[in-house]
Amino acid sequence: MERIFVSGMGFATCLGNDRDTFWKNLTAGYCGLDKLKLHDTTDLPVNIGGEVSDLDLKRINVNDLVAAKKMDRASQFAVYAAHEALEDAGLPTTENGDRAAVIIGAGLAGLETYEFQMERLLTKGPSRVSPFTIPMLMPNAPPGNISLAFGIHGTAYTTSSACSSSGHAMIDSIDYLRNGKADFVVTGGTEASLTRLGIASFSNMKAMCRNRNDEPKQSMRPFDADRSGFIMAEGSSILIFETESHLRKRGGKAWAEVLSGSSTSDSYHLVQPDPGGRKAIVAINQAIEAAGLNPADIADETYVSAHGTSTKLNDNMETVALKTVFGDAAKKLQISSIKSMLGHMIGAACAVEMSACCMALTHGLLPPTINNETPDPDCDLNYVPNQSIHKDVKYAVNNSFGFGGHNVSLVLKKVDDPEFQRS
Repeated sequence: MERIFVSGMGFATCLGNDRDTFWKNLTAGYCGLDKLKLHDTTDLPVNIGGEVSDLDLKRINVNDLVAAKKMDRASQFAVYAAHEALEDAGLPTTENGDRAAVIIGAGLAGLETYEFQMERLLTKGPSRVSPFTIPMLMPNAPPGNISLAFGIHGTAYTTSSACSSSGHAMIDSIDYLRNGKADFVVTGGTEASLTRLGIASFSNMKAMCRNRNDEPKQSMRPFDADRSGFIMAEGSSILIFETESHLRKRGGKAWAEVLSGSSTSDSYHLVQPDPGGRKAIVAINQAIEAAGLNPADIADETYVSAHGTSTKLNDNMETVALKTVFGDAAKKLQISSIKSMLGHMIGAACAVEMSACCMALTHGLLPPTINNETPDPDCDLNYVPNQSIHKDVKYAVNNSFGFGGHNVSLVLKKVDDPEFQRS
């Protein structure tokens, strides 16, 4: 079976728009959440979030067909992050041909375009609706634009499963590569749902934190007893998944080895997780088993990137699931939720957390869960509270759960082949 490696990563986030800045801020425990500036949110219950700023448009306007003015922010973020990911991997940023593919996750891609053009329709009439509306808001626009930007002729499509969208994209990428259909896949996720409609919708369903508008840096509190919901963020993280044979042939380097991924569905409730985490447990167990590992045997050398949304229901369920999978060894796990610093990037969440796992494995430095101050008796594992820790772990488990009852778990391994190791 073909081994799969992560050979490149790119970022557009509220913690930085390049790999080094992102990692420096993440491991320093810096929170990128702040008052929102792009849209007027003064009349909304929530007016804080994780906005992306200061993107270099030259890295988005890469040719005559791909231009920022023709793209929703979700596509802009994806093209920008893909540019860095390809460069990081040492792969072409022009013509990649038939042996490359694009599989991207997005939960609500195109929401900003939809709102803006609908307002135009209602206030100025149908003749003022942009002819670019559909190409900008369609969910497959991000992978389509990446394909056009970098000359990728293999398959290009979007997976959409709410907060686990990019997790499903990465599982599809593993399968696509192991089936021999490509040498590498541009994968990950993107999201740009920090709009009036997006914020009002999530807030009114009481999923968002509404009581910390004056202290945005303290708003996301995964696994803390005083948590009261998530804060939304926008952005993208793109990863290059590459086969061992192609990586070896071209003399490339890798951040991590991707061992496996698994997904299940709760069939419990459309927007609430099963409190017992029954199918989340199955997804995590299946992923670890597919990697050829035993949970109890690897707990002490495993970092868990938790979904950790800072909601009562999710954090409790995820703790139950990890305890069930790892048993008594769950106390040995190092777990953190980087959403405490990034906010919730919805469809891009699993991707940015996957990238963080790769760097944690490479650098032996585990990012913290900030604002973890008041113990919750229902969340009693080690969540790497408030400060990064140096620990040389061998494995990482990346969990992601989404509205619709979706559960995704991916397993990575530290690169052990000296030929592939990054210095």
